[in-house]
Amino acid sequence: MAEAMTAEVADRTGLIREAYRIEGITEAECRSIFLDWAMKLAPEVDNAAAIRFLLDLHAPGDRMQDHPMTAVLRAALETPARTGRRGGWRGRAR
Repeated sequence: MAEAMTAEVADRTGLIREAYRIEGITEAECRSIFLDWAMKLAPEVDNAAAIRFLLDLHAPGDRMQDHPMTAVLRAALETPARTGRRGGWRGRAR
């Protein structure tokens, strides 16, 4: 059974919480903090579930929608576009 999502599980070092508290923080700084957060996330934690939890916790409803960390977290949930080309020999074999 998976552990229940809590702030301690989703943001055990408090990086995301602190990013929301920094006045005048930029999106570039938020991306850097997000990368650090992602590297420190426990391997058994579902990344997408943790991100959704953090959005619900720190940016519920209309609150904090313009904060750069909200934009970074939302972007992290988006599925990357497929380029159509595969690397390696499969990309060259035609």
